[in-house]
Amino acid sequence: MTPITPQQPIGSGLGPRTTAAEVLSGIDLSGKLAVVTGGYSGIGLETTRALTGAGAAVVVPARRPERAREELAKAGIEAEVGALDLGDLDSVRAFATDFLDGDRPIDLLINNAGIMANHETRVGPGWESQFATNHLGHFTLANLLWPALRAAPAGARVVALSSSGHKRSLVYFDDIMFDRRPYEKWQAYGQAKTANSLFALQLDQLGADAGVRAFAVHPGGILTPLQRHLSREEMMDFGWIDADGNIKETRFKTPEQGAATTVWAATSPRLDGLGGVYCEDCDVAAPTDPDDERGARYRGVEPYARDPEAAARLWEVSAELTGVDAFAATR
Repeated sequence: MTPITPQQPIGSGLGPRTTAAEVLSGIDLSGKLAVVTGGYSGIGLETTRALTGAGAAVVVPARRPERAREELAKAGIEAEVGALDLGDLDSVRAFATDFLDGDRPIDLLINNAGIMANHETRVGPGWESQFATNHLGHFTLANLLWPALRAAPAGARVVALSSSGHKRSLVYFDDIMFDRRPYEKWQAYGQAKTANSLFALQLDQLGADAGVRAFAVHPGGILTPLQRHLSREEMMDFGWIDADGNIKETRFKTPEQGAATTVWAATSPRLDGLGGVYCEDCDVAAPTDPDDERGARYRGVEPYARDPEAAARLWEVSAELTGVDAFAATR
């Protein structure tokens, strides 16, 4: 097994207000192919904009392909669009099959799309929708696209978007789908975001020998369509906005700043030879400081989101649920 990269900042010289374009200044991605789920909205759109601006070709899998094409065209971004519903594994399989038929390597896979704090919804065989969409859909996609990731000439990177929301919940292996405990939307979101971090940790362990490294990313607080399931009253109660809808919380980033850590994790030469870590503010994050009463709510990564045993267990559970495991024959 590849040694686990220490979870500690590396002194990138960048910060929370760095933009995606600034991250890519001087980096030429010509000849690279990136797949960015949901890369037509919010920070996904800014990720696509930055990558194409640096010369990469980008494929944007989207649940609403026509809407995706309209938004990309409106933004003046040229990208390929495919149909993909992460909550429907048949759709994930169809996208992966179509992509692999083109015999193209993937240099960057960015698992950007997701849902947050929606009312209880069941998808597929009765799975809780946030865990199914945010984790299982991307788990399936990455495993099915493994041949294309492995084929990247200079090695590939996979970036899984997590969140400080992971602090709300570890993964409850005895009741992942809320079949026995009452559904709570923020706990469900937190569990899914912890799963994203653990996924990156385990994929990095499994894929490093083939030149594929994985990273988890907390993009920061950004008001985007991700908040579509929240009422104005909820966002006012959180102190995010005022009664007129104006942003109050100073820690919020612009979408361009929110895309920066994703792009940094996907491309920075400073991360060569590293992997599996949780990143924030364009650097490897520090572990949560329990003595920082306010900051601990937003900064750093919890130990349970970096637990190798939990990561390996989650991989096995996910493989059993989805029937997909690109590494089954090697373990």
